[in-house]
Amino acid sequence: MENAIKVEHVSKEYRLGAIGGGTLKGDLQSWWAKVRHREDPNLRIDQAAGAHRKNERFLALNDVSFSAKPGEAIGIIGHNGAGKSTLLKLISRVTAPSAGTISYNGRIASMLEVGTGFHPEMTGRENIYMNGAILGMTKAEISRKFDEIVEFAEMRQFIDTPVKRYSSGMYVKLAFAVAAHLDSEIMIMDEVLAVGDAKFQQKCLGKMGDAANSQGRTVLYVSHNMSTIRELCSRCIVLSHGQKVFDGGVEDAIAIYLGLAEQFKPVRQFDSQKRKGYFGDYLRIDEVEFLDTQDGKILNELAFRVKFHCGKDVENVCARAEIMAPENYTIGTAPSGVLIEHLKAGGQYSCVLRLQVPDLMPGKFNVTLLFYSENEFKNTTTLDRVENAVIFEVSEAKIVRWVTRDRGYIKLPDLEISDFRKDGV
Repeated sequence: MENAIKVEHVSKEYRLGAIGGGTLKGDLQSWWAKVRHREDPNLRIDQAAGAHRKNERFLALNDVSFSAKPGEAIGIIGHNGAGKSTLLKLISRVTAPSAGTISYNGRIASMLEVGTGFHPEMTGRENIYMNGAILGMTKAEISRKFDEIVEFAEMRQFIDTPVKRYSSGMYVKLAFAVAAHLDSEIMIMDEVLAVGDAKFQQKCLGKMGDAANSQGRTVLYVSHNMSTIRELCSRCIVLSHGQKVFDGGVEDAIAIYLGLAEQFKPVRQFDSQKRKGYFGDYLRIDEVEFLDTQDGKILNELAFRVKFHCGKDVENVCARAEIMAPENYTIGTAPSGVLIEHLKAGGQYSCVLRLQVPDLMPGKFNVTLLFYSENEFKNTTTLDRVENAVIFEVSEAKIVRWVTRDRGYIKLPDLEISDFRKDGV
């Protein structure tokens, strides 16, 4: 099957800071200072301390390659500044690559920001025809699709109003409707659905899904909303600092993006890390060692030894494990149900924790681990908290039991504590 889009070794370089001084005198002063190896007299104060120098180069994209076939819906994810929008601009021909080639088959309908290609003084009707003309469509083709576009955008009452009077939500409704309904083989969407309401977002996702599955159109979709990525995309590309770091399954891509797909390590150490969740000198988790695991994959039970030390005497210590989804919301909580009655200052301790996970669906998850103390009135004080203390994968489907959400979405058995040790005893 012929590729709809082919990106080969594409790089995009930008120049940071001002390109010129704004005046001939300023440019000559800067040139003369450079020749004499002196500081630029026109440099801003905040640049003199080592900030970006004038004309410094920056690679927004660095040797990115991938291809997309007709009918594929591909998500592109990454942190802010990773190069996602730059990549879509290059494919949409808004700007040209500094190196590499981009080839495609068919017309491209792109929506890179709210109201892309709309003229504020023109009405919604006029902008529909103008966008269609930009895509290379005839007036007859646009007229044939016009009623569908207006109906989908729910804008019939305002279609003859200048778009400068539209709200951002109205902008995105009409712009998406135009891009989705006009005859193009490739749709490019850059985080545009965040402006619309929830009902319209679902409507747009359904339309993009139909475009890929039923109409055989290629969809490139950038979003920070992992739920919409899951719903729409069958493949995902992860960008980081301008480079492609992953191209494959959606769940694996999301795990990498959220920092969960680390190489499996039987022992993870936390004592030297600066991390949030450390609440003082009473207790600190130093190390978590996996027990009875195979490449980080489990079925029904996760067992690990936790090593920790105490800086002060502490009474009635409990443990709690919180299973977290990749989006970092709590699925379920398992308290220990067992108290360690007394820990002495200066002591080095360890214990084995066993976490039953019979109700999780297949996928990657992480565990937040807490130690806390409990007084006679059942009031608790957090002693230490480690996020992503355990990263694991469930490999077989289970039945999910939905319960109240105060302890997460599913009910977990209590966390088991055993083999409690104090070094030297």
